[in-house]
This record gives sequence, C-alpha cells and structure tokens, in this order.
Amino acid sequence: MKLNSLKIVSAALLVAVLVSCGNEEKLNASNQKSLSEYFNYSEPIEGGGVKLIPIETPVGTFKVWTKRFGNNPKIKILLLHGGPAMTHEYMECFETFFLREGFEFYEYDQLGSYYSDQPTDSSLWTTERFVEEVEQVRKAIGADQSNFYVLGNSWGGILAMEYALKFQNNLKGLIVANMVASAPEYGKYADEVLGKQMPPEVLAEIRALEVKKDFANPRYMELLIPNYYNEHICRLKEWPDGLNRSIKHANNNIYTLMQGPSEFGISGRLAQWDIENRLHEIAVPTLMIGAKYDTMDPSAMEEQSKMVQKGKFLYCPNGSHLSMWDDQQVFMNGVVSFVHEVSNQ
Repeated sequence: MKLNSLKIVSAALLVAVLVSCGNEEKLNASNQKSLSEYFNYSEPIEGGGVKLIPIETPVGTFKVWTKRFGNNPKIKILLLHGGPAMTHEYMECFETFFLREGFEFYEYDQLGSYYSDQPTDSSLWTTERFVEEVEQVRKAIGADQSNFYVLGNSWGGILAMEYALKFQNNLKGLIVANMVASAPEYGKYADEVLGKQMPPEVLAEIRALEVKKDFANPRYMELLIPNYYNEHICRLKEWPDGLNRSIKHANNNIYTLMQGPSEFGISGRLAQWDIENRLHEIAVPTLMIGAKYDTMDPSAMEEQSKMVQKGKFLYCPNGSHLSMWDDQQVFMNGVVSFVHEVSNQ
C-alpha cells in the first residue's frame, strides 16, 4: 500500500511539474510576443523611434525632433519640456518608469530647441503658435481622444494647459507638473515667499544686479545657484546628467525672450500670462502636481486641481521644481497611477 501510494504521489508530482513547465513556456512565449509587438513601430528603416516631424508655421515649414518608446494603442503620452527652449533631455527619467508600465510615450524637442530646427524669426515664439505645433505633433503620432495624454513640466505645463483649452476634444488626460496658471502669481510667490527665505544680504545683491539688468555678470549666477536653484529647481546634490545636458543645449535667445533672463520670476513675453479664470473650462481628467520646495506655490497647484472639472492633486513632500528627479518615487508613482486610472475609465 505504501509503495502504491508513493507511486501515485510521484506520478502526480511529475504531472504537476510538466504542466508547470508547459505553462511557463506558454507564459514566456506570450511575453516574448508582447515585447515584439511593443517595440514594433512598423517603420521601413528602424531608427530607435526617432522621427523628425514637419511643422507648418506662418513663416514656413520646419521639423521637430521626437523619439517614440513603445506601441500601445490605449496610452500615448507626449512629454512637454520646460524652458521655453530647454530640451527633452531632462525628461529622460520617464523612460524606465513608463517602459515598465508598457506606456507608449514620446520625448520631444519643441521648435527652436536643440534637436529640432531653430529658426530665428521672433514671431514664432508665442504660446499660441506652440499650441498649434503640439496639435500637429499629435496628428503625426496618430493619437486621439481615446488615448492621448500630455504631460508638461514648467513652461511645458503652460503649454499643456493652453493646449487643453483649445484642443481638449483630442485629449484623454492632462498632467501639469510644477506650473501655476498665472505668471504674475508665480512672480509674487518668488518675490514675497521664496525671496524672503534667502539671507537678506544675498537677496539685496541679487535685486541690485537685476535693477541694473546686469544678468551677464558672473556674480548673478554665483548667488542664484546655491541660494535659489539648488533649493527650488533641483535639490539633488549632484544634478542629473540629462538636466545638465538640457541646460547646456538650451536656446537662450528664445528662453530670454519668453521667460526672461532668470528663473527668479518671469519678465519676458509670458510676464502677464494668466488663465486661472479659464481652468473651469478644462473637462478632461487632470492631474496637478505640486512640491514643497517648488518655485510654484504648492497650495496654488492644489487649488488648480479643484478649478478644473475632473482634477486630482499630487503633492511631493521632498520635491522642488523638478520633482520628477528629487522626489522621484512619489512623483512617478502618482503619475503612473493617474494614467492607469484614466485609461480604465
């Protein structure tokens, strides 16, 4: 009896092992097929997902640089970098997080930025013209209201909100990271709150240089970097390589024209930009992201999440203006959860 029982148990174990191996082989085959589909962009010549997209403007047709990751007809995310005229490079941190989730997403250098064409006609550098550019990129990547998300940081957040106000019928979801809806409010917060956190003698010297418009003076950045940038732009002791490359490749002519010569408030063409009283028009699901040490008032970001019709707020307690870097886990987990939640609606 004991021998027969042992034979029965052994046979059962053998069947279980064989079934398990078979299932594992099927699972591996399924995963392999999924990966093959995920990285199939149907391009005659594969270039790692990079494509130059032609953009029509009032002064001619130019090309903008994009890089595609993944193939997911349900989720297509376009990353809008800050500046204006920084680059996609400081947003490379999204790659591992979004690839793990199987999202299709696009890094993108806006017109005038380093990897795209850089025309010199100053009439191109308006929010309205950039909004039309984003719409042309959307069409080129085949996204629509069933799958299209825009994620904008800083100036990219301005662009994302403006895009939603004009083209939200083409959007599935909106993510605004570290950008309030009013440039005057941004300047007021920098002046009345963040400025007062500096040593008085440092702030006085910065203001004196600004009054003289002596922004090229090396002393200006000597003061701003440790007292403002390292506190409120990125709090990592060593700034990420992608961020350093993005700064190195910035188009300072466009940046200064639109933003002004410093991150310490806005003084360029965007100085009076304000759409706070229009946020109620945005009806698509929207995530507003604020951070404790940000150049933007986190309480204002939270309030904005209540002004839109379907808003949520994500708070990064250790983050600054680039909280995708210095409060990365909170930031990325919140963004990923939001995209999945909206996609499943």
